[in-house]
Amino acid sequence: MGKYFGTDGFRGGANETLTFRHAVKIGRFLGWYYGARLGKKADILIGKDTRRSSYMFEYALCTGLMASGADAYIMHVTTTPSVAYTTRVDDFDCGIMISASHNPFSDNGIKLLNANGEKMDEETILKVEEFLDDKIDVPVASGRDIGRTVDYVEGRNRYIGYLIGLSKYSFRGKKVGLDCANGASWSIAKAVFNALGAKTYVINDEPDGYNINTDCGSTHIEHLQQFVLDNGLDVGFAYDGDADRCLCVDEKGNIVTGDHILYIYGCYLKERDKLFGNKIVTTVMSNFGLYKALDKVGIDYDKTKVGDKYVYEDMSDNGYRIGGEQSGHIIFTKYATTGDGILTSLKMMEVMIAKDKPLSELAAPVKFYPQVLKNVRVKSKPDAQNDPDVQAAVKKVAEELGDDGRILVRESGTEPVIRVMVEAGSNEICEKYVDSVIDVIKAKGHIE
Repeated sequence: MGKYFGTDGFRGGANETLTFRHAVKIGRFLGWYYGARLGKKADILIGKDTRRSSYMFEYALCTGLMASGADAYIMHVTTTPSVAYTTRVDDFDCGIMISASHNPFSDNGIKLLNANGEKMDEETILKVEEFLDDKIDVPVASGRDIGRTVDYVEGRNRYIGYLIGLSKYSFRGKKVGLDCANGASWSIAKAVFNALGAKTYVINDEPDGYNINTDCGSTHIEHLQQFVLDNGLDVGFAYDGDADRCLCVDEKGNIVTGDHILYIYGCYLKERDKLFGNKIVTTVMSNFGLYKALDKVGIDYDKTKVGDKYVYEDMSDNGYRIGGEQSGHIIFTKYATTGDGILTSLKMMEVMIAKDKPLSELAAPVKFYPQVLKNVRVKSKPDAQNDPDVQAAVKKVAEELGDDGRILVRESGTEPVIRVMVEAGSNEICEKYVDSVIDVIKAKGHIE
């Protein structure tokens, strides 16, 4: 991770941590960098979510790109995976998504994608950061070399067609609930499910610039749970602000997490001899219960650092087909280069229909260990993480848990936060051990 860019882009309070000046400079650098490297006018694709500040950042990025001689193609409000898909298939030089994902509306972010629709490489990110810190300079274009903006809503429409074309089955007769989080999926998800014949029920699809992720979507899935029960739905899917995540609700109102999704689709591929390497890719945050269920059916797994970036790197390097995070970032490398919430929901529908089973039955073999995760805002993530007393407290918990649980303490990739997680036999045990470590962090003065 660099100074500005974390595992999922440059993220922070709009015009506080992340300002319009940053956006102009990022556009200026990318427009010059790709134009100079390729020896032509760069073509760069931009999408945004529904935050009020996304419009400001969109125009700021366009200003910077045009000033450096690039043409900026604007997809308007759309999802992160749609930008990744369109960048790849329409031969753009790079893609930019304006979104802070599941964060509140007051935050925003800038995610950079390479020409293959993958997260931008670290070398290029570091060059962007050098320009942000005025360590290098780049020229501006003039005369005929100045860039322009191009409306490119056709890219979003083509992505919708792509998703519809991926389904092997009609959804006719299925009652499906969608929680669009008042975010980027609001104009896409319902169109896809309707086209496939589902009886579609949608909530939180009226964005106003301020209500993205507010008491809705994958971070507040309890509302979708009740909605599924109240309407007698077969299944519900909840997305986050930029729709690169999906969590599910089964017909009984139970939450189906990313770990369940990995298990369900991993088994589905294995049964069809399509699970390459007999392996799925998880992160260190996946639950013990997932691994026990995978062991039982003979599926192997890798564990990466937290971040879909690291999951994708492992999958890409080894040719694996399915991987992701408990939070709902699920990557299907045959179809996408990023987590894609709508694609994930289509794949869950595929398994349900192919096996003629409800989602509750498909998810049942994964028995979760109780897990407590608490976030602590700190002055310095490295100082808190590396404090000898904090490390001693973590070691003590690990020794006391033994083989009956685990503790994980890690830094957030996007916020000034230390995450303390414990899995054990009961919530009471988890709470006790998580709080014991947080108490040490507080006592050593690391709390912000």
